[in-house]
Amino acid sequence: MALVVTTMASFLTPFMGSAINVALPALGREFSLNALFLNWMATIFLLAAAMSLVPLGRMADLYGRKRLFLWGVALYALSSLACSAAPDAVMLIILRFLQGIGGAMIFGTSTAILISVFPRSERGKVLGINVAAVYTGLSAGPLIGGILTQHLGWRSIFLLNAILGLAVLFCTLWKLKDEWAEARGERFDLAGSFIYSLSLLLLMVGISFLPAAAAGLSAVAGIAGIVVFLRWEKGNPSPLINVSLFYQNRAFTFSNLAALVHYCATYAVSFLMSLYLQLIEGLSPQYAGLILLIQPVLQAVFSPVIGRLSDRVQPRILASLGMALTVCGLGLLTFISTFSTLFPILLSLVLLGLGFALFSSPNVNAIMSSVDRKFLGLASGTLATMRILGQMFSMGIAMLMFALLIGKVELSPLYYPLLLTSMTWTFFLLALLCSLGVFASLARGPMR
Repeated sequence: MALVVTTMASFLTPFMGSAINVALPALGREFSLNALFLNWMATIFLLAAAMSLVPLGRMADLYGRKRLFLWGVALYALSSLACSAAPDAVMLIILRFLQGIGGAMIFGTSTAILISVFPRSERGKVLGINVAAVYTGLSAGPLIGGILTQHLGWRSIFLLNAILGLAVLFCTLWKLKDEWAEARGERFDLAGSFIYSLSLLLLMVGISFLPAAAAGLSAVAGIAGIVVFLRWEKGNPSPLINVSLFYQNRAFTFSNLAALVHYCATYAVSFLMSLYLQLIEGLSPQYAGLILLIQPVLQAVFSPVIGRLSDRVQPRILASLGMALTVCGLGLLTFISTFSTLFPILLSLVLLGLGFALFSSPNVNAIMSSVDRKFLGLASGTLATMRILGQMFSMGIAMLMFALLIGKVELSPLYYPLLLTSMTWTFFLLALLCSLGVFASLARGPMR
């Protein structure tokens, strides 16, 4: 039953993310938002999740993974319901922050629950199913989000998420009876949690508002805070993060680095392509969602197969091949223009979908199989943090290009050429980053 419950929960947050991306142009028109504020509407969820994931992963190990999972589903459902009635953009951003914390409690524990239940020989299979649920959420999001936005308005997306969240909460209370807390009795590092969360906040706010001088100081303070945090954790008898895992466990370190790079290289694609298809190509939200459906559908279809294959084939081979395909897909997107046909866009989405399917399940399998059971919650939280940080930095790169090339203006046809130029530079930087990430993926070494 754990597989059913966690699979349902794994559907929720990616569904929300991909659905709201399609709704952003409509949301921006209602609240008259500029390009940077529109980007923050998507990024604030990621920031909240990144700030809270590692502390929550540690709390799950200490106090119970099911308990944190339950509270997370409840917070996610209630904040989604509140988002559907938000009166203005500022309140919506605050509620999205709470929604991000609830999401962190869900995906920071769900993988650890699966690993706690299933034996090592079946991990690739169940993780493949779980990843497929994530990609099913990504697949359903653009299509359903586009239909809902076009016919019922963007608020209906949040309302649907609240209903789905309450359904997961009911199933968890009804069927999931066991509890897992292998680190029960150890101390929680409150000071380390504060330093960690504040550092990420300063770093992301700084990146988002570059090239302003104050933003640069904020980013530097965030980086310095992360250095202080790592030194603090190294001498802590009950650390928030077992830093020795990164120093002594090559597979764990480079697998997490590969995840960070790959998510950074890919997450902004759906956000940017949603703007491109609706604003520059003039497509409806429903039609744009249908096109964006291609990538996650391929991910959902092939992830279980690749997950099973990763139990027999070296994960670094499969994951590195996936990253290489992602580079090709991103490279194609650098050539889109106002005169582009749909064919190169569809081809790039196919390459990105296949690349992600080859990368994700093997990489998750490599990370979760490289640590002892005592650190499964921590490993799950760390992996989820790499994913969220990668997604956040991906949006940060897009936001930086918007700030440098467009500025704080409401998106109108007058600024569409600048929007297209910022997209081109963003795709180029993401492709370059992902090509470097292939080496991090190969460097993890053999797992078996």
